[in-house]
Parts: sequence; C-alpha cells; structure tokens
Amino acid sequence: MKDREQYVRYQQDRTVLAAIGAHLNPISRISVRLPRSLAESAVAAWDREELGEISEESREEYDLRDDAAELALIGLAIASRGAWDGDEVIVDLDAVQIASALRAAQ
Repeated sequence: MKDREQYVRYQQDRTVLAAIGAHLNPISRISVRLPRSLAESAVAAWDREELGEISEESREEYDLRDDAAELALIGLAIASRGAWDGDEVIVDLDAVQIASALRAAQ
C-alpha cells in the first residue's frame, strides 16, 4: 500500500461494499438455465475428490483453486436441486456463485 491514508480509504470502501451486500442479501438465489454439457461438468467437479494437502501457493494459484471450488459448489446446487429440461438444467444459484462465474468470464 502506498500510504496509510490509502489503506484506511480502502478499508472504508470495504465497509461500504459490505453494507451494500447486507442490503442485497435477501436476493439470495436466482433461477438460471444452463446447457447440459456445462451442468454436467459442474456436477463432475463436485463429485471429484481432491486428495492431498494444499502446499504454499501463489495468488494466481489460490484464485484458480477458488474458482474451481465455486464451480464445484455450482455442481452441488445442480445435483441437489437442479431440474433437467431437455438439453438444459434449471437451477437456483446463490448470487455469490453467479458473481463468481461472471467474474471468471471477464
């Protein structure tokens, strides 16, 4: 961080962002349609067992693993409450999961 004032500003910004999140919290799930191939890949990520411990990792490796975890949680949602409709699945996803997927698409 360049200076203490900037750090404090960023902390204040995080507080405001968290307050916005608290107001959006009632919007917990949104119904979405996903193609079967993507839905099946997400479920496979949930079903996969990751063995071994996590060693020291770079920020990029952490972010990559975090995205993989978000995909697995989408897979769990599909497996537990998804409704298959032909070549698509309809599933209610948490807003956080949707945000993660949108962020990964950028």
